[in-house]
Amino acid sequence: MSRAPATKSPAPNRSTPLDETRRFSRSLVTPEGVDLGVRIATAGERAGAFLIDAVFMVIAMIVLTILALFAGVRNTQSFDIVAIIWLVGFFVLRNFYFFIFELGARAATPGKRILKIRVASRGGGVLKADAIFARNAMREIEVFLPMSMMAANADSVDGWISLAGFIWTTVFIFFPLFNRDRLRAGDIIAGTWVVQTPRRALLSDLAARPDLPRFESRFTIEQLDAYGIKELHVLENVLRQNLPDSIGLVADRIRRKIGWRKDPNEYDGVFLRDYYAALRKHLESKLLMGQRRADKHHGAKR
Repeated sequence: MSRAPATKSPAPNRSTPLDETRRFSRSLVTPEGVDLGVRIATAGERAGAFLIDAVFMVIAMIVLTILALFAGVRNTQSFDIVAIIWLVGFFVLRNFYFFIFELGARAATPGKRILKIRVASRGGGVLKADAIFARNAMREIEVFLPMSMMAANADSVDGWISLAGFIWTTVFIFFPLFNRDRLRAGDIIAGTWVVQTPRRALLSDLAARPDLPRFESRFTIEQLDAYGIKELHVLENVLRQNLPDSIGLVADRIRRKIGWRKDPNEYDGVFLRDYYAALRKHLESKLLMGQRRADKHHGAKR
């Protein structure tokens, strides 16, 4: 009886897309106890976003320079005023460009938005202004200050100081490569990280599905007042991910919070979808009247 020749199993790939996904996947637990899986941005994505932002900043400075020169020529005044305008513009752009954009609703600069990444709190809570300020203030120490030292006049700065500035900048530039979450020193101090924000379908399409029954009116005003905008965003993420464990956990918590008795034929996903649609409609109507409920603790008695 002849024996089939042994075949060698193919050598496994050293790096596959699945391995890369698992490598950069992280668990992000919200204060409500919901685990929202995120993917952290790679060092290349972060560097690319910074370079794109740097290009935008250079373009803004070129435009400012042209306008300043034009104003100086038109008014036939000293170019000292032009230099002051340029320095003030450079100071504002250098110190507030990242802060203003990351303080917005998308928590991302134009460079980050192009590469579909954003800043997030590592604790799973709301990204606060002091954290954004801290991470961007550290960028001054990490990059801009030593680069200014190296770019200074050689007559006023010793060569050893320039070398120290170069080493300082190099250490901070490559710092994200030596920790698994690709964190800058500013991220460590501020408690933030940069995560990927893939483009998703609008949840309004899910809430408006005609094949599912709608029971938005079954919730009372008191039951809808139990949560605010922050919880609405968390519920939106849970429905988008559509993970059975998370849906069941969140549905049970909401029922306990609002005093809802579950019907034997009620599905958790349908309950969450209906409560999300009713809560969003309720909060939008309040916003039209100038009332804003940030979260479930807003307006609570201390």
